[in-house]
Amino acid sequence: MTHAQDGDSTEVPREPATPTAPPRPAPIKRTRISGTWLAVIVALVVLIFLLIFILQNLDSVNVDFLGMSGSLPLAVAMLFSAIGGAILVALVGGARIAQLRRATRKANKALR
Repeated sequence: MTHAQDGDSTEVPREPATPTAPPRPAPIKRTRISGTWLAVIVALVVLIFLLIFILQNLDSVNVDFLGMSGSLPLAVAMLFSAIGGAILVALVGGARIAQLRRATRKANKALR
């Protein structure tokens, strides 16, 4: 039997050190700005299609509205009607939002 004597240094072979993986970056959270950026890109694509539509439909049509009469390109007349519809929807939506805000304020005051 052999024993290690005092002063006798025996080295235990070490395993090669494995490199540690770099820390994973934190996931990127969606922000309002990123949503806005996406909305701007979609709006740009829609505007390009709208411009193509207008340029392909330049035939003049007669338009009568509230006793007024005039002639303008078909696509422009359709664009005006779409804008009028959007304004109408925005007015109704704005009125509903105002109504809900008033109801919320009234409920909050009642809780105090």
